[in-house]
Amino acid sequence: MQKDAAMPPDSLPLTLDVTNLGKEYRLYASPRQRLKALVTGRSYHRSHWALRGVSFTLQRGQCLGVIGDNGAGKSSLLKLLAGTLQPSTGSITRSGRVTAILELGAGFHPDFTGRQNLYFGGSLIGISAADMARLEPEIIAFSELGEAIDRPVKTYSSGMTVRLAFALVTAVEPQLLIIDEALAVGDQHFQKKCVERIESFRNHGCTILFCSHSLYHVQQLCDTTLWLKGGQVQAYGPTPEVLAAYEVHVRAQELGDKVLSTTSTEVDPHTAIAQSAPPPHRRAARIESLTLDNLDTATPPLLQAADLVITVRVHMPSGEQPSIGVMLEQAHGVGITSVTTHNDGVIPTHLGNDVWQAQLRFTNLPLHSGEYVVSAYLFDAKGLVVYEEWLHHTSFRHVYSLSMPGLVRLPHVWS
Repeated sequence: MQKDAAMPPDSLPLTLDVTNLGKEYRLYASPRQRLKALVTGRSYHRSHWALRGVSFTLQRGQCLGVIGDNGAGKSSLLKLLAGTLQPSTGSITRSGRVTAILELGAGFHPDFTGRQNLYFGGSLIGISAADMARLEPEIIAFSELGEAIDRPVKTYSSGMTVRLAFALVTAVEPQLLIIDEALAVGDQHFQKKCVERIESFRNHGCTILFCSHSLYHVQQLCDTTLWLKGGQVQAYGPTPEVLAAYEVHVRAQELGDKVLSTTSTEVDPHTAIAQSAPPPHRRAARIESLTLDNLDTATPPLLQAADLVITVRVHMPSGEQPSIGVMLEQAHGVGITSVTTHNDGVIPTHLGNDVWQAQLRFTNLPLHSGEYVVSAYLFDAKGLVVYEEWLHHTSFRHVYSLSMPGLVRLPHVWS
């Protein structure tokens, strides 16, 4: 990995200081109204503020997550920080080399070869021709394009294009890295390489601003989180606290959507769960099976034991150690718990032939009577790359002998 010789990370007390940032878009009813405004100097527009009053500070080495619903202003914020948009109000103070992973490959010329686009695209992000000549072999090796590097980019698949673009924009280690949903680049093997490169940047003190709809990755990667709602800051602070508030908001939205859908169309929840279960994926790394012990043959099946025993079997090529996750939810979407082997310090059992297995037991299942659903996840050993997920795969019913209100029976002591 080459570092920017002119601006080594250790020489910069990197901060990102955003103060009262705002972005206004002026909307006109017609081109004629826009022209009239230009000629007369009078206002004929209505204002749309994509962002307003956004302030935060990011210190060197921190990772900030940015979350929010579609249209919350996340993309506008990232473009302002990257310098591709100019703010209407407020200020942005950046230190050090900034790399933005936004629309990968958008700046490539389709008629140029991949190699020519390295020099063309590199010049756009401040890499000189001399530096590119030095970096070129490493970039091509990382992209794994081989002889295709000398073919026109218009002949590339979308995966090949983003692989070349990612290798280019991360060829020089930045001090500030801005990422927009870029942890799913190419195939499983290349995704892992991308995550490992981003991790190495962070380990070297790079500051990262990570925008994602994946709350799992925000939880795993980010120290602090910014929640945008309607272009304004809804919450900003430690990641667990902000995510907890955002998940309450998401659940409320989902509940409202379900109420609307059930009033218009009657949906059998058992059918909905069965339809959401994915077909077997023949990926290199994949989930092979998810089974629950002690279920009867009813629909949905009834748990006939005090313990809930879940067995997940996965296929993991090349001897790589997997991490396996399980989530337990109410059938209608209220999350109860999720666990992973990497967080619990457990290594799944290697059964040979690239097959691994983990068995999870919830002893004396502390749930009240109801219908529940189990999901399974396959990660890399560190839990950063999500290779596959089986969402809402298996449903079951549980009956608690005492009819009590509530969701779970918590350990308690009377005195």
